[in-house]
Amino acid sequence: MATSDEQDQKDQQDTKDEQQAHKDDDEQAEKEYADFEARVKRTIYIDHLSPLVTAQVIKASLAQCANVVSTEFIQNYTIQYEIPAAALVEVDNESQAQAAVDLMNNFPFMLGGMPRPVRAVFAKPEMFPDRPRKPGLKIEFSWVKQGDPGYDGMSKLKGLARRQEAENMALIKNQLEEEKELAAQQQETLEASNSKYDILEKLMTDGDITKLAQHYKVKLGDN
Repeated sequence: MATSDEQDQKDQQDTKDEQQAHKDDDEQAEKEYADFEARVKRTIYIDHLSPLVTAQVIKASLAQCANVVSTEFIQNYTIQYEIPAAALVEVDNESQAQAAVDLMNNFPFMLGGMPRPVRAVFAKPEMFPDRPRKPGLKIEFSWVKQGDPGYDGMSKLKGLARRQEAENMALIKNQLEEEKELAAQQQETLEASNSKYDILEKLMTDGDITKLAQHYKVKLGDN
């Protein structure tokens, strides 16, 4: 049977072990969050992507300025419209991330011969669904019931959020209609260009281009 002194020593050792375990957990949490912050700095957020865009398409489009490590598409299943997808794209380092943002914002992103109005910004921690807990951050929550302090204020905020959601839906619907109209115009332009190329190719194949050049006294490059 342990004496009182032995029990005290055992309790003290248990306390030290528990404190060391908490310290190790805190150090591990700090390391994980530091690694996460480094990952955030080399990740960009791209939206307004066509649903046709794949991870391979993004990787190929950024190949001239960055090596894509991973691509995570973000879907919004609460909106009734088929909105363009967004993606978190991780590259090798911060300088590549900056180059990718500049490329996306300064040059058109082409898909099927047509430019897409994509936007690119540096990612933020809250954009990552798998972000680790920030060390030292404590989050508390509770359900507010009628009669509780602050219930009226929370009800007003909830109503305001619903109105904002309705306004956002209207804006999204209008935006999609404008994009649909733009896509139709782009498709019409593309078809017209293809038709011109077909006509030129036919003229070259049939030899009519040579006759036209002779008629208008235009010297062709091959002559």
